[in-house]
Amino acid sequence: MNQLSPFFLAALLLLVCACSPKAVKMPADSLALRSPDTRLELKFAVVNGVPTYTLDRDGKAILLPSRLGFELIDRENLTEGFSLVGSAFDSFDETWEPVWGEEAQIRNHYNELLVNLKKESGEAMDIRFRLYDDGLGFRYEFPMENKLTYFKIREELTEFAMAGDHTAWWISGDYDTQEYSYTKSRLSEIRGLNTDTRPYNASQHYISPGAVQTALQLKTADGLYLNLHEAAVLDYPATHLELQEGTLTFRTSLTPDAQGVKGRLQAPCKTPWRTVMVCESATDVLASRLILNLNDPCAIEDVSWIHPTKYMGVWWEMISGKSHWSYTSDFPSVQLGVTDYAHAKPHGHHGANNDNVRRYLDFAAANGFDALLIEGWNIGWEDWYGCQKDFVFDFLTPYPDFDLPGLNAYAHSKGMRLIMHHETSSSTVNYERWMEQAYSLMNQYGYDAVKSGYVGDIIPYGEYHYSQPIINHYHYAVVEAARHHIMVNAHEAVRPTGLCRTWPNMIGNESAMGNEFRANVPPGHTATLPFTRLQGGPMDFTPGIFEQDMAITAPGQTGKMRHTICNQLGLYVTFYSPLQMAADLPENYARFMDAFQFIKDVAVDWDKSLYLAAEPGEYIVTARHPKYATLNSGRLSGHSSVYDFVYKDGRPHDVWYVGGVTGEEAREFDVKLDFLQPGVQYEAMIYADAPDADYETNPQAYTITKRTVDSSTVLNLRMARSGGFAISLRSL
Repeated sequence: MNQLSPFFLAALLLLVCACSPKAVKMPADSLALRSPDTRLELKFAVVNGVPTYTLDRDGKAILLPSRLGFELIDRENLTEGFSLVGSAFDSFDETWEPVWGEEAQIRNHYNELLVNLKKESGEAMDIRFRLYDDGLGFRYEFPMENKLTYFKIREELTEFAMAGDHTAWWISGDYDTQEYSYTKSRLSEIRGLNTDTRPYNASQHYISPGAVQTALQLKTADGLYLNLHEAAVLDYPATHLELQEGTLTFRTSLTPDAQGVKGRLQAPCKTPWRTVMVCESATDVLASRLILNLNDPCAIEDVSWIHPTKYMGVWWEMISGKSHWSYTSDFPSVQLGVTDYAHAKPHGHHGANNDNVRRYLDFAAANGFDALLIEGWNIGWEDWYGCQKDFVFDFLTPYPDFDLPGLNAYAHSKGMRLIMHHETSSSTVNYERWMEQAYSLMNQYGYDAVKSGYVGDIIPYGEYHYSQPIINHYHYAVVEAARHHIMVNAHEAVRPTGLCRTWPNMIGNESAMGNEFRANVPPGHTATLPFTRLQGGPMDFTPGIFEQDMAITAPGQTGKMRHTICNQLGLYVTFYSPLQMAADLPENYARFMDAFQFIKDVAVDWDKSLYLAAEPGEYIVTARHPKYATLNSGRLSGHSSVYDFVYKDGRPHDVWYVGGVTGEEAREFDVKLDFLQPGVQYEAMIYADAPDADYETNPQAYTITKRTVDSSTVLNLRMARSGGFAISLRSL
């Protein structure tokens, strides 16, 4: 095919942008499916043997005719030659209760169309569409009665033909990481801006100028908010979206395995869901539960051991450079079982030592935290980074200055638990080799949560973080952890796609640029993530950094983080996670204990969430109501500042928390408190950026105001550049 000239492409895009496209006419024999509220309409047809679909809203096109199918390896492709041999319509409506979440109940209401396709040569492929009021999910299914039994995918060819040159918030496609900041541009600008000039990461693989990652947030010219993502990624590679050159059409691009295969399937089987969210407002995007609803119900019969957690950690001092994960400088290389740590000379900078851990435990317990993460406790850190060694850690043996049983007993005596750290160094084969023993050790000492890490290139050699075999490894780790009653917080793993509904012991993930990137986190990043990365599940962003200057936290280091203190407070409400960290050092919090009070008070599990105002990359304002029944479920001793705040005078109080964050621009908001109980007065503690606060010039300037409010009150609040606010509300 001849390449389109730049002049012709520009004219075509201008024509597309100038029009408000109406619904495209599909063949007369198309099958039509409407959402429960009838505003969304999916049409499906086999056009000249090619499976094709469209999506409209209120008669206007969301997706133009888009093709479906697969290119296979060493056999006939699943792209054309199909006939429609059957179809079935269905509907479903349920309300389910998450183990933890942003609300106590979630409605799962959709209409469904299942189409049965077959080729003359005998290959059968079904496509299941589910249409919700806020979007579409569809997947491929391969039945047992099929000429296909074992087959390999060269590429999935699912298309999303966008009906306009929308504004997009995107990060570059990568087989190994999502730890990038977002670019805002028109779709037509992506290929020109998407170059291989990205910040360094320990493992990364640039794909192409057209490749971006999901979740991809879009906004149309007439104000609709679209989101392209996937749900329930199991036994299948993660996908990227490849913008086809000279068009506004995305095509799926799967992550290959070490041999270049993009999926090895055995019928009967199914793919993950492809999703298209369609919302009238940005706040509706934040309220959508489309991704969760497309996942299977909880697979764990007894969930009583799963609990939300607020924690601190011996972590930021290593990230900042104040201390080290390693214990000694004696060894140029380490071989576990051979290297003699007992006679090694400590270099004096090891963070996970007995005295330092007790110091953290004392501070965390005194301030009502549930748990303490400790990194660098186990032998092997001296030569782990960048080595791509198979056997780096055994996840069992502590350094000489880390008394595992003694520190564990000390934590329990203070009503706290320790959180285990398993850095696999991306040697998944080694982690599986030691996993049973490592989880059993956790059971022995009463650890009920683990932070796992996958820094560096994957072993088996040649695999990627998002390939099918490694997706299966992450799932294996979660399932085995559930068998041991262990909650998992995986870092550097694949982005979540709603599997926490099925496996709620997946209590946290990273899979995005978090606070550990320090000065590289740009203003507006935290006002983008809830529209993108957090659509698939909660993130361990590690909020709460009060000291922005790295030279103060870790003398000799440089760089300043780009947020105010109140921005960090606002994140505890605007970022949903049942696992929330107060990430800064105890000595930094000690300088701002009045602001630290909000982190002590705020809940981590909710029965109701309201999204009051939002725009991707610019601002988010959220109000949440705690789920009282779980406020104290994770603690050993029965004290918690949140619990005391609600019940401290012997009777329950109605409590709400409100948080706001903003991007590069300072903003003022009128926050209506009309969600409060009518006729009831509340004590409001308002943590706000000071009038002269600014992330560059005065990031630690804040005010704290106590006042009486009710449901008629409107609070006028200013957020500085990359600032925010936080409010605790308690009925009187």
